[in-house]
Amino acid sequence: MKLSSFDFELPEELIAKYPSKERDESRLMVVHKDTGKIEHKVFKEIIHYFDEGDALVFNNTKVFPARLFGNKEKTGANIEVFLLRELNPDARLWDVLVDPARKIRVGNKLYFTGPEGVESLVAEVVDNTTSRGRTIRFLFDGSNEEFNNELFSLGKTPLPKYINREVEAIDKERYQTIYAKNFGAVAAPTAGLHFSRNLMKRFELLGVDFAELTLHIGLGTFRSIEVEDLSKHKMDAEYFKIDDNTVEIVNKAKKNKKKVCMVGTTSMRSVESAVSADMMLKRAEGWTNKFIYPPYDFQIGNSMITNFHLPKSSLIIMISAFGGYDLIMKAYEEAIKEKYRFFSYGDAMLIL
Repeated sequence: MKLSSFDFELPEELIAKYPSKERDESRLMVVHKDTGKIEHKVFKEIIHYFDEGDALVFNNTKVFPARLFGNKEKTGANIEVFLLRELNPDARLWDVLVDPARKIRVGNKLYFTGPEGVESLVAEVVDNTTSRGRTIRFLFDGSNEEFNNELFSLGKTPLPKYINREVEAIDKERYQTIYAKNFGAVAAPTAGLHFSRNLMKRFELLGVDFAELTLHIGLGTFRSIEVEDLSKHKMDAEYFKIDDNTVEIVNKAKKNKKKVCMVGTTSMRSVESAVSADMMLKRAEGWTNKFIYPPYDFQIGNSMITNFHLPKSSLIIMISAFGGYDLIMKAYEEAIKEKYRFFSYGDAMLIL
């Protein structure tokens, strides 16, 4: 299929600027692949589609406050540094994006100040990576724990640019899942944002099993696809890890012909990157650049929860591979007509 097949008119006002008042009270569209039926529900009603022995697979990555604001040495020019990934904890080396890029060169020192205007951290630019990319070294003498505390106290929640507003106090809590554990993501696994503690407890009492994996989401998830021929698109690699406990839970549900429901596209990409020769889930750790587009034969997940995605994004392309192109396009048409909220803070879809 071609990239242009995934274009559609999305009114800007449907991109959610804020989360719903309560996590589990966002809207839920339920899409049935076998019949083509589409239902409109509230997210907390999702529990009615599951039974004892089913498995939910969550991405437990934790978003770190990746956006820093500081000043360039000598000129004092304002700069923004977006932390992408830590290259070497002991050397304090990070890959970052910088803005404005043209003013930040190898050898420059960058100064970051705390809330009271006291200088907190200094970094030196040591390499160029891409047009906006740099490698920087933070100059800090304390322990790794002290450094991380300092860095995280200075950073802001990295809301995606499409949300198009300043970060507010609410974002620190709501742009994070309630089960987030492992720092490393620069974007939230947004399908999981709808799960409240109360809803998780109800699933537990029902006898639904929870499995966790980690995929640290990078900016590549949101990067524009520049090629019309999808087979030529290359995803950025992201770190992921699937442990023995998750393998056991998922494979048990799979063998018992139960629902194996992926909570989000990142969970789906992770398990599809760890398929054994006998088409079961296997333990894995490493980097995946798997790009899923139609036609694709899914091996592990047989249902999934996801948000509503932007036109021509890698995310809607994967959803179309899973739900079927015609049905998903019909569902999106209905979502726009019914004014569902799109993107990270938007409403959810359950595909069965």
